[in-house]
Amino acid sequence: MKIFYSLTILLLLLFTACTQEQNSKIIISTNPWIGYTPLYYAEKKGYLKDINMQLITNVSLAESTALYDVGKVDMITATQHEYYSLRETEHNIVPIILLDRSNGGDMILSNKTIPEIQKAKKIYAYLEIDSINAEVLEDFMHYYKLDKDKIEFINKDQAQMLDLQNNPKHTLLIVSYSPYDITLKKHGFHTVASTKDMRSIIVIDALFTDKKILQTEKKRLRKLKKIIDRSIQEIQADTKGSFIIVKAFLGDIGYNDYLESLKLIKWINNPSEKLLKRIKPMGFDKNILIQ
Repeated sequence: MKIFYSLTILLLLLFTACTQEQNSKIIISTNPWIGYTPLYYAEKKGYLKDINMQLITNVSLAESTALYDVGKVDMITATQHEYYSLRETEHNIVPIILLDRSNGGDMILSNKTIPEIQKAKKIYAYLEIDSINAEVLEDFMHYYKLDKDKIEFINKDQAQMLDLQNNPKHTLLIVSYSPYDITLKKHGFHTVASTKDMRSIIVIDALFTDKKILQTEKKRLRKLKKIIDRSIQEIQADTKGSFIIVKAFLGDIGYNDYLESLKLIKWINNPSEKLLKRIKPMGFDKNILIQ
């Protein structure tokens, strides 16, 4: 009888340990960006809690990436740039769920016109250097044939850039993304280029995680995909209601700003075959992606 009880207790302990391991909380790191709205929405509605996931927010892509790099979070929302950076530092990271494609949401702002920028002897460019900002700026410089030697590159995160003021004596470039651009425009800056008109660059946002988590948590990740799809549907069905739910994640923006920002992205949670073929060379393999 004692042996029976001992075996029963042992089995219960093993079952409990396995259950706890399978149900361990998954932490997702993100930052303010209109394309991550479905996750903000899911967090506030309690959908993530239902599958024991939690969203934490940071001020920039770089800060969010740094948390993943040191193992403080399990998943990250990012673009292909951060994905490449983490992959190069020996992380076994893969994209698992596509979120959106920037369609004007990443932009270059300035206090000058394009001809004035081209004629300037000195240009001050503000950006998150270790982020997709760098690729957007490089594309802009190439398209308008700007001399790199004339540009002083200044590394600031998006929250720090909000303190920038329009100094007409200087030619300023600011690489930003929605919703941060809304505040910058109030400071007198205007968009001179964006991912809507810069055709040579494509910016993809997705959820990324380690291959081990993809393998061990496939069932839960499929549930997350359904939650994201549901959240996008509910956001589109009730933009006013969704704005009230997610506005705390998006800074000092109004409802009309929210509507305009949503126009600057295209949801790709259900991507076309054409898009999947285009982004496959970028490391987005449809055989790995949860669709």
